[in-house]
Amino acid sequence: MRQKILKMASTIGCLILPIAGAATAETATQADALHVLNRLAFGPRPGDIDRVMKMGVDGYIDQQLHPETIPMPAELSEHLTKLSQGEMPQADLITTYRKVIKAAMEDGTGGAPGGGLAIRNALYKKMAVHFGELRLIPAIESPRQLEEVMVDFWFNHFNVVAGKGLDHVLIADYERRAIRPYAMGRFRDLLGATAKHPAMLFYLDNWLSTSPSATVRVPGTRKTVAGLNENYARELMELHTLGVDGGYTQPDVTTLARMLTGWSFDPRRAENDDSFRFFEKLHDHGSKVWLGKTVPVRGLAEGEWALDVLASSPATAHHISYKLAQYFVADDPSPELVDLLAQRFLAADGDIRAVLEVLFKSPEFRSATSFGQKFKTPYQYVISVVRAAGVEVRNVRPLLAAMNRMGMPLYGCQSPDGYKNTEDVWLNPDALAQRISFVSGVGLGRSPLATGVDDVVDKDPYAESMPRTSAPADIAQQSVVPAEATPLDVNAVLATVGDQISAQTRAKIAALGPSPYNAAQVLGSPDFTRR
Repeated sequence: MRQKILKMASTIGCLILPIAGAATAETATQADALHVLNRLAFGPRPGDIDRVMKMGVDGYIDQQLHPETIPMPAELSEHLTKLSQGEMPQADLITTYRKVIKAAMEDGTGGAPGGGLAIRNALYKKMAVHFGELRLIPAIESPRQLEEVMVDFWFNHFNVVAGKGLDHVLIADYERRAIRPYAMGRFRDLLGATAKHPAMLFYLDNWLSTSPSATVRVPGTRKTVAGLNENYARELMELHTLGVDGGYTQPDVTTLARMLTGWSFDPRRAENDDSFRFFEKLHDHGSKVWLGKTVPVRGLAEGEWALDVLASSPATAHHISYKLAQYFVADDPSPELVDLLAQRFLAADGDIRAVLEVLFKSPEFRSATSFGQKFKTPYQYVISVVRAAGVEVRNVRPLLAAMNRMGMPLYGCQSPDGYKNTEDVWLNPDALAQRISFVSGVGLGRSPLATGVDDVVDKDPYAESMPRTSAPADIAQQSVVPAEATPLDVNAVLATVGDQISAQTRAKIAALGPSPYNAAQVLGSPDFTRR
């Protein structure tokens, strides 16, 4: 089987050849449209290329930078409203989860097979499809594509994994309240929102961080914890702001952790669905020196001041600018571009929209040499496939399953640094084989994407939920498709993705002859795996 998969990877790999020769003005315009659709959006949907060409690339960029000006389709708004109606308030999510786990512990099943752990996992599986719909449906259908791209970018930057305790049920709330509203706002606001959300406080253990003289009882247990926890303080500087070479020391990590003691949450005292609480009795009121500065003893204000300092630091500006340039331009962006963005970051007081505007106008972003040079992550690939296919998606289970098999489960990155977006991480034979398997199901019309979620009986959202085709290695050779399946129209797909599929690749596919697998060959080609 592995030999067949590698052979298929090699077969598809030979389809792609460099696009050579000078392009006409019309082709260049289409290439520009494709470039912004692949970088500011998750690839084109039917009609998108023509629309961008008519309004102009600059017009499209300006529109996407101001998502509030883009009307949402009524049907999509109605669907998202129905999804949000099923959400519990933040405090209720925390309380319900604790009650479930506490009941399992009290009846003696907490550590037994099928006990507390199984109950917790079952609870997450039940909510995972809902979480997936809340993220994937707008990513696929929303005309405010840059907003969806930035949600993906910032969630990875401020990563929280769904598989840890309370975060099983808090992920959607974290994205909705701490990430999405600030995705193109001020970085300081985004930093503060993530710092205070119970999902982050729980994930990096700051809710249990206390002064040496204080103790905190873990809700639902008899366990008490006392003392400093440096996890969040370390990642706050290393990952979220200054960067690993940002000029801080280990004593600075310890001191910042002391400044953030008492930052916790209490669902019993939630206000406006906000469970964040500062507990004065848990705070370290001792004298502190941080980053060479004496810290006045001010309780909650110490942490707020620390966030102010970190958000306005030149090291933070450089770190964020590098990551934005890497995401939107190249795996190894030029120092000149990073410096330009960092200067704008500081001058604009961390205004993310202002930084993006400079980035999208830069020669590095606009240069044809950067077109198609970024390799799609599994998340980007899966979404771009269904967008290009033009299919209705009402069942996200096949998409969740595909991302899981490709090594990028939604909300599943265990480490706090989030998923990477560089080619070296995602380009390998096994990952390519999984992409081929996924795209064959979509291309053949066998993936039940339009089936209502309530109609799907599979209890595990990350299990394979579409009928298996035969071995992925046989895509190019098979010609018989079950009568109930309707393959995608290859000509419609080619019209949607335009010049992203080179003439050489088109010729290779055409030479294989008419086949139900032709659309899958287009969407599985190396051309389409890049953006």
